[in-house]
Amino acid sequence: MTFKELSEYFEKLENTSSRLSLIDILASLFSKVDSSEVGIVSYLIQGRVAPFYEATEIGMAEKSVAAAIARADKVEREEVLKRYGKLGDLGKVAEELAGKRQSQGLSVKQVFEALKEIASYSGEGTVEKKINALTNLVSNASGIESKHLVRIPLGTSRLGIGDPTVLDAFALLKLGDRSKRKLLEGAYNKVSDLGLIGEVLWQKGLKGVEKLEVTVGRPLRSQLAERINDPKTILEKFNGEAHIQYKYDGFRVQIHKDGKKVRLFSRNLEETTPMMPEIIAGVLKQVKAKTAIFDSEALAYNPESEEFLPFQETTKRRRKHGIAEAAKAMPLKAFVFDVIYYDKKSLVGMPVKERMKILDQAIIGDEVLVKQTGEFVKDYQKIDERFLQALTQGLEGLIIKRPDSLYEAGARNFNWIKMKKHSSGELKDTIDCVILGYIYGRGKRASFGAGALLVGLYDKERDLFVTVAKIGTGLSDQEWREIHKRADKIKVDKKPARVDSIIVPSVWVEPEIVVEILADEITKSPIHTAGKENGEPGFALRFPRLVRFREGDKRPEDATTVKELIELYNLQYSKK
Repeated sequence: MTFKELSEYFEKLENTSSRLSLIDILASLFSKVDSSEVGIVSYLIQGRVAPFYEATEIGMAEKSVAAAIARADKVEREEVLKRYGKLGDLGKVAEELAGKRQSQGLSVKQVFEALKEIASYSGEGTVEKKINALTNLVSNASGIESKHLVRIPLGTSRLGIGDPTVLDAFALLKLGDRSKRKLLEGAYNKVSDLGLIGEVLWQKGLKGVEKLEVTVGRPLRSQLAERINDPKTILEKFNGEAHIQYKYDGFRVQIHKDGKKVRLFSRNLEETTPMMPEIIAGVLKQVKAKTAIFDSEALAYNPESEEFLPFQETTKRRRKHGIAEAAKAMPLKAFVFDVIYYDKKSLVGMPVKERMKILDQAIIGDEVLVKQTGEFVKDYQKIDERFLQALTQGLEGLIIKRPDSLYEAGARNFNWIKMKKHSSGELKDTIDCVILGYIYGRGKRASFGAGALLVGLYDKERDLFVTVAKIGTGLSDQEWREIHKRADKIKVDKKPARVDSIIVPSVWVEPEIVVEILADEITKSPIHTAGKENGEPGFALRFPRLVRFREGDKRPEDATTVKELIELYNLQYSKK
């Protein structure tokens, strides 16, 4: 197929507003391509020269593309940019400047290989090499070809086509009915490669597609969960038994190990390997099998206070520069909650119960990879208890799975259920708390003496100080040293009589020092005693951090009361 023919189809696709029409046009397009071209055309439709999971980016900025157009059409770059300012689309500018230039008969394969070569350029002189190569292509292209050609390196193809629509066209053309897309989707979710599905379908038919399997180094689409917040309903759906795991508020990382080579992929199939050197090192150290694929959630970790950081902090690790420094300041831990492939064998057809047994044996230690084998329960109260514990620890909630369910790549159904907090209200007010004790520091904080603080509120009705949070953020190095020095002056050998606490810190102190705390929200908690009575759980602060010391103008009994905290809790949910 010539690139001009493909461009003419692109023109039709761009000018169509009906999805059914898109399918028909695509089916017509693919009916005219050779089996060796179907993969190439699939990628070009996506505006790519490789599957999404391959880090193959053409990477040309607008000014570079403008320079290539200018050279091809023998005008000044400023003229190209001026027209771009009016038209808002360099593709249209290229088409306009090409005028009546005739196509030189570029084939789809020629264009694809040239764009792929542009993507491969690196090192000194890269920009100039890319401009020259694109100039050569545009010089040999007609107006309509130029329009769609220059959009590809810019990532601005305007076809509006999703992968399911292409699969519909495949099904319509090769299986006779677009409703048979489902027969292709299972394999697509396993290989995440539209071009590969097309090539195999053309060359080996549906049977060949159905034989495609999970492969190490090629990400499969993540299984997703539906949402139910009632444990009783969940257990009824699961015939009385459920598998529960904590739901971590980080970013999804699919881990692939093939010998000494480790690759990491995001939920969106983007390769994130270079961003997470510590996870790579952890995999090589903790996983002994030669081949494996794990599903995990990565969280940034404060090694000094042994705290996991909020999602906003964790996302700062998704960067291309300063990786070594960030890894040292905010190392990641990967909570591995599933194993998809292990020791040369795909496990997608194995039930949760069996996969958890393999996961338990697959990872040694917990330095970086922390296996989350969860637990199997038959009591809805146990689910409630674990849910509250998750919120207390600053987590999102629970993932609850049907014990006999398989790993369904790309599926979102009720075999996996996420149980999250009932509201999304944020706590905007600060809370005045009293320091009740501290936990010894580790790592860098070992020299400070204190690494985290146990803080509480005043229960006026009972004249007690009750716990509400552990805090490890918000203090400078000097403040950690200072808090240790001041707390040691009022430390006691045992829990003070006016303190009600389930948590036992390294050192108890008299409730005298008042601190102002900011937190994301107030949650229910089975391990904190603020508001805990008559068998009901207490309350806790989610992601607390210290703002300032207040003992200069507040006595301990002037701290926020339990009654006030409950009012704030009710208020944050009423704001929904």
